[in-house]
Amino acid sequence: MPPGVCYGMQDVWEKGGREQVTLEFLLPTGIYLSFPVARNDTIGTIKKMVWKNARSEPLFSVLSDPDAYVFTCINLTAEREELEDESRRLCDVRPFMPVLRLVAREGDRVEKLINTQISLLIGKGLHEFDTQKNHEVNEFRAKMRSFCEENAQDRQRLPWHQWMKCNFPCDLEPFSMVVQSGKSCSVKKLLESFMLQLDPQDFPVVLMQNALRKKATVFRPLKQEKPENYTLQLPVCLVALSILVLDGASSVRCAPLFQQQNTSSLWSIKEPFFIQLVHGTRVNTDEGMKLVVQAGLFHGGELLCKVVTSSEVSVCSDPVWDQKLVFDINLCDLPRMSRLCFTLYGVLEKTKKQRSTKKKNKKADCPLAWVNTMVFDYKDQLKTGEFLLSTWPSAPGDLLNPMGTVERNPNIDSTAGLLIRFPSFRPHPLYYPPLEKVYTALTRCDPSRCCSQHLKLKEIVDNKNHTEFFEHEKELLWKLRLDVRAHYPESLSKLLLITKWNKHEDVAQMVCLLRTWRDLPPLHALELLDYTFPDPHVRSFTIRCLKKLGDEELFQYLLQLVQVLKYESYLDCDLTTFLLERALSNKKIGHFLFWHLRSEMHVASVSLRFGLILEAYCRGSIYHIKSLMKQIEALNKMKALNDFVKSGSQKSASRLQITEDMKLCIKQDTYMEALSDVISPLSPSIVLSEICPDRCKFMDSKMKPLWLMYKNKWDHLDTVGIIFKNGDDLRQDMLTLQMIQLMDVLWKTEGLDLRMVPYGCLSTGNKTGLIEVVKNADTIANIQRNSSNNAATAAFNKDALLNWLKSKNPEDKLDQAIEEFTLSCAGYCVATYVLGIGDRHSDNIMIRENGQLFHIDFGHFLGNFKAKFGINRERVPFILTYDFVHVIQQGRTNNSEKFERFRECCEQAYKILCRNGTLFVNLFALMRAAGLPELSCSKDIQYLKDSLALGRSEEEALKNFKVKFNEALRESWKTKVNWMMHTVAKDNR
Repeated sequence: MPPGVCYGMQDVWEKGGREQVTLEFLLPTGIYLSFPVARNDTIGTIKKMVWKNARSEPLFSVLSDPDAYVFTCINLTAEREELEDESRRLCDVRPFMPVLRLVAREGDRVEKLINTQISLLIGKGLHEFDTQKNHEVNEFRAKMRSFCEENAQDRQRLPWHQWMKCNFPCDLEPFSMVVQSGKSCSVKKLLESFMLQLDPQDFPVVLMQNALRKKATVFRPLKQEKPENYTLQLPVCLVALSILVLDGASSVRCAPLFQQQNTSSLWSIKEPFFIQLVHGTRVNTDEGMKLVVQAGLFHGGELLCKVVTSSEVSVCSDPVWDQKLVFDINLCDLPRMSRLCFTLYGVLEKTKKQRSTKKKNKKADCPLAWVNTMVFDYKDQLKTGEFLLSTWPSAPGDLLNPMGTVERNPNIDSTAGLLIRFPSFRPHPLYYPPLEKVYTALTRCDPSRCCSQHLKLKEIVDNKNHTEFFEHEKELLWKLRLDVRAHYPESLSKLLLITKWNKHEDVAQMVCLLRTWRDLPPLHALELLDYTFPDPHVRSFTIRCLKKLGDEELFQYLLQLVQVLKYESYLDCDLTTFLLERALSNKKIGHFLFWHLRSEMHVASVSLRFGLILEAYCRGSIYHIKSLMKQIEALNKMKALNDFVKSGSQKSASRLQITEDMKLCIKQDTYMEALSDVISPLSPSIVLSEICPDRCKFMDSKMKPLWLMYKNKWDHLDTVGIIFKNGDDLRQDMLTLQMIQLMDVLWKTEGLDLRMVPYGCLSTGNKTGLIEVVKNADTIANIQRNSSNNAATAAFNKDALLNWLKSKNPEDKLDQAIEEFTLSCAGYCVATYVLGIGDRHSDNIMIRENGQLFHIDFGHFLGNFKAKFGINRERVPFILTYDFVHVIQQGRTNNSEKFERFRECCEQAYKILCRNGTLFVNLFALMRAAGLPELSCSKDIQYLKDSLALGRSEEEALKNFKVKFNEALRESWKTKVNWMMHTVAKDNR
């Protein structure tokens, strides 16, 4: 293949117009054809052209009817794709090479079409899942497919009015899906699918089927048919499936019941845990250094025993250690979710001192890579045998990374690897004890109570900012754990934090205690989804609590729920099933679950997990595929347009010329078709009916965002606008706007409506996304600039805002506009202070014509304020300038009554947020999984704890806020200077 052919083809697909593309066709008769076609022709049209050209070729009479054949090509996911959907255009198919092969149809045409559509939707060929050759992946896919397809069948069996409500909800309002009981058929299907994997000679299938009909509680093998010492052996898995069937049950429970007769209880083995560090692969670092591996055993973020360090070996591509790493913990004390965390680092040869995690910042240490793996596999079995772990590159200063993924780096050809060996401690497999064994091993106890200690206990549990404990506090909490359960159930997280997870006796006590723990309010239970609490019983308890969330509440926290999927150690988990179940019963939740997952498919550490969940969702909601395909197609066209605009800007073409060329491009049939009649990814209740090319433009910022305007489907005199951004990560904006929307909900619940404008924002891919256009609004910078002839003095014109509002709201409307400004200004003053929003200048604060003030562009938060030349440019807690005060006071300097009311609104709003401070802290903590630069560790959340005065009384918190309020007002002249510098700098660009 000549160099550049592949890239040349992609350039062809990006071009506009009706350019001709020469395609090569391979017919099943062995005949070769080549002729030009239009790049926007449909596959069906191209097939007709092939048949027309083939009539004059030999062996044409051998060909069957055209419908008996399908085109195949190699697509951009490197997968052989059958082009079943013949309505697709060639420019949307985008074959990797200009070659189409005609082959006879085989298999289920509908199934192939769905598989192709799902591959395109998730941006990953389904063949990649098949080539994993991973039992966990295969079993998870089969289970989720069965679950989602049964869910779809349940919907089909609903009464017609409920079916309509489920598939076509009115304005996508929340609703509850009816769950039918008595799913004996689903249990049967599960049994049948499992029995297909068994050797009939090894397992009495007839007994299983008979037991199912009789609703027996446990299925066991007929030992009479085998020798006396016979033990059940399964060809696929090491343990058999135990199914508990209850009358009217809606679910099944699987647990390993059958093990070899000579098995040992893991909790009885008091031998130290160890592994063998064999060698490394593809290691690349400077010569003159030694290579060292550190290994730590973690449960969540807790180190279970001392870190173990390997010997130092010389630098080479494949270093050999062949060393036994022994950990100071017995097998019996390994918690179920133990994870091994490794780091590979180089150290200067002259450094011979023992390294530890406390010395990880030493200049001699150079971290190279890290990788994590679980100690138990997904079937509860202690791992044995060799594992080649492909590592992830380390950030400077990082060593062990227990918060990181347990997935291996899929880029195995370009990353270092570590080969480790888990030993066989016994000649037979070892399993973590099932729940029943945990209860059996539990020693009965009744912790003594001491009345004098109850006050101290209350003090500990009441402190919202108390997450680190002294030893005597830990002892007291554990001693009075029954009192915590009885009187302070919402302090479960504190009890879990002080549990000794490296002592199996304490683990048994905690699991037993959790069994009878009262369900927590869902918003309190959210905290337990953090990576700090990995125990499966804790996570199952948490999901049980979250099931009480209504659809609207669940939607409010969906962003965090998707992120904490990254903390799950195995594919099959309660959280995944919970999210899929709710997504399949509510189209709005399904829509946003799809996009939250799809937007991170480029992230190597989660692409497998997210891709599998997306596949399951699509199979359970076939009706949604067409709409999502249309959205993907529209976004691809938007990206092509944005690339076109950027290319023109780099060639120094005039803005006017680029804009006109962009409009011409949009007017092409392929763009008009792709960009019109699209469900808005920002909101599935909005239809982007017909794009208005003449009203579209691009914006001035570096990434040249597209400003696209659409006709309103319900009101043709109105328009709907979206902004497409390519090159900026919108996830931080999404999080900030989510918090502002949550604040608005909390305020309104307390009877305080501050007229907030939490506009829509959605990340749709790698640094791409959409933002809602807030109509009839302008930036403060533009308002000030238009009212002054001098950019340097525009920021100091205190009458500009009030005069602009007067021009937009004549006579009696002005008072209402000033009221809207006053309330919204109060809301954003409090919101930006609490969230620590930085980079506040006059171009990212806007005002609607009705008076509502709102902020945009949230690139910096949690107190990460911008600095220039080492000097902090933002020296006020929040933006409250004298021109804002001038509007609030209706232009009268002596109108103190209006200003005092504004101050009271700010204070009331702040007190409401403080009362809900723990919720905000928990939501931000869960978002650490997103990997945002300004939110990656616990220290980043400290700003939020301080601004919300966690651990302080309401009086103390309010007193501190009043100080900040006065400071913002007193120092507002500094804001004006900053705005002036920003305006002048912008005008000089």
